[in-house]
Amino acid sequence: MHEREHARDRGRAARLNPPSVTGVLLTLTAVLLWGAQLPIAKNAMADLDGYTITLVRYAVAVAGLLVVLGLREGIASLVPTGRARLVTMAGVIGMAGSGLLVFVGLSLTRPEVAVIIIALQPAMTAIAQWLGGGRRLAPFTVACLIAAFFGVAIVVTHGGAGLGELIRTSPRELLGDALVILGASAWVAYTLMTERLQGWSSLRISALTCLTALGAIFIVWLIALALGGAQFPRIETLQQHGWRLAYLALLGVIAGMFLWNAGSRRIGPLNAMLLLNLMPVITFTMRAMQGATFRASELVGASVVVAALIANNLYLRIAARRAARATAYA
Repeated sequence: MHEREHARDRGRAARLNPPSVTGVLLTLTAVLLWGAQLPIAKNAMADLDGYTITLVRYAVAVAGLLVVLGLREGIASLVPTGRARLVTMAGVIGMAGSGLLVFVGLSLTRPEVAVIIIALQPAMTAIAQWLGGGRRLAPFTVACLIAAFFGVAIVVTHGGAGLGELIRTSPRELLGDALVILGASAWVAYTLMTERLQGWSSLRISALTCLTALGAIFIVWLIALALGGAQFPRIETLQQHGWRLAYLALLGVIAGMFLWNAGSRRIGPLNAMLLLNLMPVITFTMRAMQGATFRASELVGASVVVAALIANNLYLRIAARRAARATAYA
């Protein structure tokens, strides 16, 4: 009798919580969109600078996000009641800093190098949380993070070339890599700051921080324009790269955010992060389709990074299952 009841309960649970193919597809689509961003942006940089691309990208994204936020959560949600200072800091330091540094850095380096650095953002966040007084990282996780950073070092240093040699032969690329690293760090700061915006939806956080970021990006763009680092785009240039700019704003920011949030809620953060590790693979694949050739160090370093991140994800998955079993039998 009890066995039949247990079987019936298991069947009911399976019907209520089926494997979320939809969640996987939503999350994977977001990763595909993000993986294609850097190659698309790099192509636009043949005629547009990183400052201008970032400005146009965020201007379009902010307009769309604010409209959607107002329709879904009401006009009152457009005001950062009691949290204006935190929203401003997150937007200016985190989102504007990340967007500008990554895209200006991308104009100096290669997309396949930039995406490997960006892939370290979750690892950098975990380390920052640990150093900030969070739970200590497991030894296996530490080993995986060290391996991942080692893989990035292989990519950035062209397989271990000396710093002096890199400065002499590839100063622009090295500067671009450094800017992307700073941009990834700025996004880590954004992640940690927005964790304090409890009670707000991810849509509201994204829309309001993007709005404050846009103001900072505009000021930086004006300064770069005055110093010759940015150029006022011609209408013909904007039309020529219109679909690329639309992709970066509408698909890369708005659609990517909605798809990621909807998918990760269905499949859980561990599964979502596992799929996110595919982003470098997508970028490398797209660059290969565009006819790019890769250094052996880039392929080796990328493989080390992806393998280390996936290994840590699988370890965390096993640890979570053990903890759940221990709780169930306690």
